[in-house]
Order: sequence, then structure tokens, then C-alpha cells
Amino acid sequence: MVASIRITKRVVDGMKPGETIWDTDVKGFAVRRQARAKVYLLKTRVNGRQRWFSIGEHGTPWTPETARREAQRLWGEIRSGTNLIAIREARRDQPTVSELCERFLDEYARPHKKPLSLAADERNIANHIKPLLGSRTVAELTRNDIDDFKRKVAEGRTARPAVPISKGGRGGLPVTGGPGAANRTLALLSKMFSMAEQWGWRPDHSNPCHKIVRYAENKNERFLSSAEISRLGGVLDALDRDRRENLYATAAIRILLLTGARLSEIIWLQWQHVDLERGLLHLPDSKTGKRPVFLNKLAIQIIDRLQPKPDNPFVFASDMPGRPIQSIQHVWQRVRVKADLKGVRIHDLRHSFASLAAANGASLPLIGRMLGHSTPLTTQRYAHLVNDPVRDANDAVGATLARLLNPHFSAGCGAHKPSVQ
Repeated sequence: MVASIRITKRVVDGMKPGETIWDTDVKGFAVRRQARAKVYLLKTRVNGRQRWFSIGEHGTPWTPETARREAQRLWGEIRSGTNLIAIREARRDQPTVSELCERFLDEYARPHKKPLSLAADERNIANHIKPLLGSRTVAELTRNDIDDFKRKVAEGRTARPAVPISKGGRGGLPVTGGPGAANRTLALLSKMFSMAEQWGWRPDHSNPCHKIVRYAENKNERFLSSAEISRLGGVLDALDRDRRENLYATAAIRILLLTGARLSEIIWLQWQHVDLERGLLHLPDSKTGKRPVFLNKLAIQIIDRLQPKPDNPFVFASDMPGRPIQSIQHVWQRVRVKADLKGVRIHDLRHSFASLAAANGASLPLIGRMLGHSTPLTTQRYAHLVNDPVRDANDAVGATLARLLNPHFSAGCGAHKPSVQ
């Protein structure tokens, strides 16, 4: 069966076996449902002969939109005099960015990166890199291509709404794009192209990401107020009473606030690293290396109430054997809405812990140790929250001198100003 209509995801999803659909927007662009896959095609004429060019199978990176753009690009090359067959033959032996992504994950990321960093790489590859660059060859990309990629991610070209979570746990958070996502994905791409040079897929010193200017990011930290913390606690208590959320997830949210630990440190926490008698978590492999996390009384009680799951070493365990909980971010989004915590990220619980430490008189070096910072510079973001000891000492000396110099004047100092004649 052959039909002509604008090719969309809904159209492709509804195709029947053997059906071919021609696009009404781009001449010669089509999608065909074969036995095992749906394939995007471009039908052209080269030297008077009809030629078919296979763009790729439906799925990452090929969607109706990306395949249509590729068809338009190929038409542009044909009109400029480029031989389509020569393009196909030249590209056949050249690795694509999609192939680079898979090799990078298999040979570098999975053996060397921590689980949450690996998961972030996999998301950025699936959400941004493959949709925009997957079909391009590694060797052909230039700095202009990367700059264009960065702009598209920042503008939200790869954004998509959240997929509802099914009973089986499938689904996910929305993909938003933006300057932050563009910067992080650009850093990942730069590492991938450095590896491509090592593997001989590009010449040395040819990384197209070099000298690409990153976007300035708003690094405002959000600190929860006392009222917001009270609302958060009330919502978590209500959810636990009604059993409406995963008890391990709500416990993890409490521990994040009570310890100031990183999300990755809590998600991957194992029972063998917990010492409730001494009130300590012994983290063997945190972001900044081995470090202790001290537990206050409430944190000890929360962890002590958790029941270890059989065949699962993780404190905040998933229902899947041997895996940590996967749903904390999803639960946090629902908790945040119920507690009316607008714009609060789960990482802001860590900032709130630090701000409360400062309010209770902790020094910057002490806050840095509590948070596991590797350098004092990282802790400087909290400097405005800490009382300046120089100012405190200066005020104390000034108060003493004021009492000695003129006790009557110092008692009312600042209450009256001398009149100007």
C-alpha cells in the first residue's frame, strides 16, 4: 500500500506491514514498514537513473523530523552537483556519531564512570546528541556544527514532555534543554571527540568542541525557609501515613536534608557502609573520594526504621533485586508540588542544610567538611551566610571602648543625631 501524507510520528506508529508513505513536504522522502523495522528513504535520480538512499531506521536518532531534515540536506548536496552514490560509498566506512556514542559508553563510560554519571551521559546522548547529530559522520563535524548543536539544545529543540510512569515503572521526567543542558552535553561531546582522536576516528588536535564558548548559567542557590521545611515535613508524614509513595523514597528525601549529602551518595548507599551505633555513614567512593557523613539523632532513627530487602545491599532499595531506588526524582516532583516548593530542586536540600549550618554558627571550613567539599573555593558560595568573625570582633571591641569612653553616650548611641546648624 502506498499513500501520500505529511509523515509524523503518529503516522509512522500506525503503519501496516509492507506499507510505504510518501511525505508531502519533501520530494522523494518516504518511510516504509519492512518486516522488522520502519525505514526512512529518499528516492532520487542520478544521471537519469532512479536511485534509493536509505536514511535509517525509525527510532533514535531517526524521527520524522530528523529524517526529513536529512532528506533536505541530501537534496541540497545533489543540487550542488554532489554524486549521491559517491556520498553513500564514502560514508559507508566512516563511523557515525551514533556509533561513537555506543563505543564511548561501552569502552569508556561504563568501565570508568560512577553509576549516576553514567546515567547522565546515557540521558544526554539519547535526548540531545543522537537526535541532532547521530546520523552525521564523526570525521565531518566542524566547530560550526557543534556551535549549531549547542544553540539548538539551549533553545529547547530537543525538549519533550514527561512520559507518564506506568505500573511497571516505565516513563520519565521531561527533557527541557536550555543553557545548562547545552553546557553539560557540550562537555560530554568534547570528551567523546577526544576519545575519537585516540581511536583514530579523527586527526589529532581536531576536537570540534574546542574553543566553543559555554553559556553563562544562573547559579542561584535556593534555601528552604523554616516554613517551607515545616510544610515539607508535613507532606512527607502524610504520604507515609497513607502509604501513597515509596517509603524508601520519602526516607531518602529526609536523609538528604538531614545530612546535606549528595543525591548520588544516598542513592548508592549500602548497608555495609552504615554504622548506626557511632552515627556514621562511611562513603567509600563519593564524588570527592572516601569520606564520612555524620548522622544526627533523627537521621539515625529514619535509617534504623528501614527494613533491608533480601538480596539487595542498598539502604534505599528498589523492588528490583540488587538495585537502588530509581524513583526519587519522580517522588520529589510530586512532594514539591504538594508542599508548594516552587522552583526547589532536590539538590537544594543540600544547600538548605548548609545554610542552616551557617545560621547555627558553623564556619566555612566546617561547612566544607560537613558537605565533603574537596576545595575551600566550593564552600565560598555560602560565605554570605556566615557571620564574619572580623566584623564580630570589631563590633565587640567597639562596644567595649564605647562603654569606657562615655558610658552615658554609648547607652543611647545611635538614638539621636546632632543637629546641623
